[in-house]
Amino acid sequence: MPALIAARGRRWVAVLLAFVVVGSASSAWAASTLTPELVQLGRKIFADESLSASGKMSCATCHDPKFGHAQNNELAVQSGGASLDVPGFRSVPSLRYLNFNTPFFFASDGTPTGGFNRDGRANTLVEQAERPFLAAHEMANGDATSLVDKLSRASYADAFRSMFGADVFARVDTAFLAARYALSVYESTASEFRPFSSKYDLFLKGKLKLSAQELRGYVLFNNPNKGRCAACHLSTRQANGDPPVFTDYTYDNLGVPRNAAIPANADPLYFDMGLCGPERTDLANRRDLCGQFKVPTLRNVATRKVIFHNGYFKSLREALEFYVQRDTSPQKWYPLDAAGAVLKFNDVPPLLARNVNTSEGPYNRHPGEAPALSDIEIDDVMAFLATLTDGYDPVTNTADPARDVPAQ
Repeated sequence: MPALIAARGRRWVAVLLAFVVVGSASSAWAASTLTPELVQLGRKIFADESLSASGKMSCATCHDPKFGHAQNNELAVQSGGASLDVPGFRSVPSLRYLNFNTPFFFASDGTPTGGFNRDGRANTLVEQAERPFLAAHEMANGDATSLVDKLSRASYADAFRSMFGADVFARVDTAFLAARYALSVYESTASEFRPFSSKYDLFLKGKLKLSAQELRGYVLFNNPNKGRCAACHLSTRQANGDPPVFTDYTYDNLGVPRNAAIPANADPLYFDMGLCGPERTDLANRRDLCGQFKVPTLRNVATRKVIFHNGYFKSLREALEFYVQRDTSPQKWYPLDAAGAVLKFNDVPPLLARNVNTSEGPYNRHPGEAPALSDIEIDDVMAFLATLTDGYDPVTNTADPARDVPAQ
């Protein structure tokens, strides 16, 4: 048996080394290394609170499977650390449908595209998983040694050894990489992360019809002179025939209002500039990219507790109103200075306010003009967006992402 475990461990170490060299795996390669045991190991790591300094935080704590693998509360940021009192800096993005994502790159026209996290600084799910384990405001292990010690005492430690070698926990870097690899396989292959189980998916398959209001919303969503949402949130099937993920993986600067509920924002000199920092550092000199954040999927957006990178909005309707009224009624969204002037785009340094998207509709309008969508049309778009919620039941005409989560 020890010889068998050692042989299996050598095979998986070879797989991990190949991953490190290649950077990310093709679907064919991933399939060739996928086993149910590896997926199950990733599932256990994802839900294991004992891997945190507090003993009370897991990946699932912030990325709750029952809420579409997004946050389950209305806090702008979550708090971690040994006492769960160290606040983060951004709201929690959903982890669903990330298997369609790509490493970060600049398109031929210079458009930043792909990458994981809201600023795209991680090129793979393996790379992305490093920070939550170590960051002071998340699981707060501090270093890989601390995490691996916890892994060696986990209930699934023997399964970990059988896959990656009897001595894997003595090789800290390998064990840390193995844990992140198992997580990445789980997140990119388990059906609950990509169920395509919404009402809209059934509509695409020709199995049901959308209501009149939902269809009106669909038209407004796609109309370049109205919502223009599909310019970034693609609504048609992908090139390979897969259903749409409702993102083009690019980045945009929407000028979302500053959120005083984020403790870091108490410092008037602190600004979260997305692509150009402070968390991402390799593009710090690209001042033209400052303020851009990744375009998220709109699947399950109707279930989100907070919206946008800073969690400023607590409802989908409010976010949609901001989307179409930001420039026609700026006083509704931004504070006023002592002279009564609107402090527009107040969450970017004044000299970088020029980076905010004001050229594309519906952002190219002016104060006093009619917004691109009326209140009734916003209702219609909301009805359509609700069809993107996973876990749709045709019998009750209700949807709940929790329905896609396997029973434990």
